[in-house]
Amino acid sequence: MPVVNITRRLPVKTISADIDSLNGLGTVNNYLPVRSDAAPEALRANFTAMQAMQQKETELQAMLKAAADAARQAEWDFHNGVLGMKEAVRAQFGPDSNEAQAIGYKKKSEYKRPRRMPKAEAM
Repeated sequence: MPVVNITRRLPVKTISADIDSLNGLGTVNNYLPVRSDAAPEALRANFTAMQAMQQKETELQAMLKAAADAARQAEWDFHNGVLGMKEAVRAQFGPDSNEAQAIGYKKKSEYKRPRRMPKAEAM
């Protein structure tokens, strides 16, 4: 018999078959389980608990997506604000200022000037 890994989720197909089995149990007369966890009352309680936990999971997933969207929007708002600040600093103080260098730009005077390449002599 294979080892059962209870850390993995059950496939939807399996859960659906289990629900069908539970619904079909109502038609079985004189059912007397030996195990207490297989009693109809325990099965209904487990089914209700499963539905409640699935609903809670769905709600939390929706909240997580909403929080992720809000965080993404806040990141973009911050980024756009920083870009605006950088543009304003360059406009106010110039591209070769210490202030522009302080916010992360390289001074214009620190860039190397392009050099002319000598033309190759024709043979």
